[in-house]
Amino acid sequence: MSTEPNKNASKMWSGRFREPLNKQFEEWQRSFPFDYRLLPQEVAASKAHARAIAAAGILSDDELKQMLDGLDRVIPLSEEEGDIVARNPQAEDIHHYTELQLTKIVGDLALKLHTGRSRNEQIATDMRLFVRDAIDDTLVGLNEWAYALIELAEQAGDASMPSYTHLQRAEPVTVAHWLLAYVSMIERDISRLIDARKRMNLCPLGSGAIAGATLALDRTIAARELNFDGPTPNSMDATSDRDFAVEFTQHLSLLGLHISRFAEELTLHSTAEFGFLDLPEAFSTGSSAMPQKKNPDLTELIRGKSGRLFGASATLTMLIKGLPLAYNKDLQEGQEPVFDAADTIAGILSVLPAFTRSLKFRYDRMKLAADTGYLNAMAAATYLSNNGVPFRKAHEIIGNAVRLGLETKRELGEIALAELQQLSPAFGDDFFAAITLEATLDCHDVIGGTARGRVQQALAAAKSRLGITATGVKAKEQHVPA
Repeated sequence: MSTEPNKNASKMWSGRFREPLNKQFEEWQRSFPFDYRLLPQEVAASKAHARAIAAAGILSDDELKQMLDGLDRVIPLSEEEGDIVARNPQAEDIHHYTELQLTKIVGDLALKLHTGRSRNEQIATDMRLFVRDAIDDTLVGLNEWAYALIELAEQAGDASMPSYTHLQRAEPVTVAHWLLAYVSMIERDISRLIDARKRMNLCPLGSGAIAGATLALDRTIAARELNFDGPTPNSMDATSDRDFAVEFTQHLSLLGLHISRFAEELTLHSTAEFGFLDLPEAFSTGSSAMPQKKNPDLTELIRGKSGRLFGASATLTMLIKGLPLAYNKDLQEGQEPVFDAADTIAGILSVLPAFTRSLKFRYDRMKLAADTGYLNAMAAATYLSNNGVPFRKAHEIIGNAVRLGLETKRELGEIALAELQQLSPAFGDDFFAAITLEATLDCHDVIGGTARGRVQQALAAAKSRLGITATGVKAKEQHVPA
């Protein structure tokens, strides 16, 4: 056996090696500069593992108490240090750092903690805990944004606006109906995140490096301590699975898409060409060159930041697609996209609810746009259809009436009845009441339609589904699974 001194003695893997690491490689391959943020998850997982190995007879009751007390001191000690990355250049990753800190506190007893576990299962566990926390925080933020939208919808009452297809004015809708479209998107986002959280809520601890722990550990102990639903069923999958991270970032990218669409509409609606709303000054800036400008900084930034969410999802997918089982160091590159996605959505949701609540609509301008430009043509065709005219024929007749209106610069309601009857004898005196703005809204009297009564029902139903009360968002634990 070689008696050459070990130049890697401080490393967690040092026994087999004698050559020192290349300095540039050592620094380049470290994950501690970014995975340091997993310290709360690492400590929680380490405490759970300590209880599992104590149950297996590796730690005495007194040693377990010392270990748990020591682990409880790791985070306060790190907070005293300040910049823990700069002050711990020897730490290779969060697991190494935690062991080094614990050794300072409890001495060589800390070295027992790694009995029966591997860093492969540790990082798999830490990342699941991180993603689970990030999902919970995102769910709270989404509920807050949904409540802000519902508040706006309640304030809007029966106010109307034009809806658009092909970015051309289509039919009138209520402002509340438009806002509730985004609430529906949020509900799907919430559903996807809850579903992903349920699917990922299994504990990898006890999986070892690849084949399972070499101790007869009761894996349910660690799972229970960490509020997982149970242990993962396959050690090879558990140590290499990052589906939960892919799902998380994919769901965030879809959420970002919805938020970006909202931001795009508000950006358009705030222009002079639309004039449907005034941008809140508290969330806008001006131009350094043009004194009159008020720029939509928040909505533009949200549009841009949605690209980061898409990028995180694409990075993870491309990273994992070619990896053989089980753990590969490539997976280290999957941490930063998850962190960035979590930070990005947290940042967006920290400002979006307050911004949404501060929006001020120009209801008069929106109503004028909804009440002109022949947006009641569908209601007019429906009137004829209800009077026995086949819809295809009714569509053609109203098209001719619109043409007449365009040529004479009159809305449908301004064309004389006699002129309309030249197009079809089905027109009667009640036609004009059937195409008012209110009647045009209310003729869409189906579930999910923009009839004023239906929108009020939809508003109440959305509040009930989201668990929103008059006092605001319910407590986090009431709408996030335990």
